[in-house]
Amino acid sequence: MRRILDAGRRAGSSKNAQRWDFITVQDRVRLKELTAVGPYAGHLAHARAAIALVCPDPTAKGVPHSVIWDLGRAAQNMILAAWELGIGSCPATVYDHEVARRLLGYPDDQHCEYILSFGHPADPDVL
Repeated sequence: MRRILDAGRRAGSSKNAQRWDFITVQDRVRLKELTAVGPYAGHLAHARAAIALVCPDPTAKGVPHSVIWDLGRAAQNMILAAWELGIGSCPATVYDHEVARRLLGYPDDQHCEYILSFGHPADPDVL
């Protein structure tokens, strides 16, 4: 997890602002609860771990549009680092932001659009 998180932390961002926080989840019960964030988040229940990508609310005044672009770069770095380690990953889009906020505990001025799941695939040849 440290190597995957470090890959995200070191991602380039607009003006090197790195306007993000990462929330890791490894608790099996919490991973199952996170499936409620959207219709395509079921894979979170079977993951070994998940990383929620949190940033300032992109719709708030003064927050640059690049914040989501930058978050994508961090996500890409984490996915590639995991792949190099033989760990599979899959993004989940957050549709129910209130559920995500309640389960992950981030402040009201922050936003979570994506959660990445990580684990060893049942079929290692899929990597």
